[in-house]
Amino acid sequence: YVISRYIENPMLIGGKKFDLRLYVLVTSYKPLRVYRYLQGFARFCNAKYTNADVANPFVHLTNVAIQKTADEYNANHGGKWNVQHLRLFLEATWGKQHAARLFDDIDQIIVHSLKAVQASIINDKHCFECYGYDILIDDTLKPWLVEVNASPSLSTTTRSDKLMKSALLKDV
Repeated sequence: YVISRYIENPMLIGGKKFDLRLYVLVTSYKPLRVYRYLQGFARFCNAKYTNADVANPFVHLTNVAIQKTADEYNANHGGKWNVQHLRLFLEATWGKQHAARLFDDIDQIIVHSLKAVQASIINDKHCFECYGYDILIDDTLKPWLVEVNASPSLSTTTRSDKLMKSALLKDV
């Protein structure tokens, strides 16, 4: 079963909520062999965060399919930062050690989630899977797993998005 909890204290940048989309390649479950792609992106909401307006998807849901319908949507950057840009921001704001610990914690979430399903996944040495991990960071720099997408969408909305996802496919 799935336990769901709304994180009421998300980290905000520019007053806006965001999450991370990270790509993870699993080439084997037995033994577990997993690779987190170093690129990825932070997806931002278009509207400034308030927990009073819970029905407004432009405040709470970072999904690009939703955000691109907002009047404030910027098609040039698509409401996204690349992960390296976010990491530089976090290092400047929180320090390198805290940013490094955050990404180590994210890696641990990824490994633990894969170990949790390891026994029920068919391990075929001729197959692999690329997952899209959605991670929310709270205002204490704690990462939270939002969801894991098998065969995540690789459609693009910006030039930088196309470059990153093309490189991802090439590397996979």
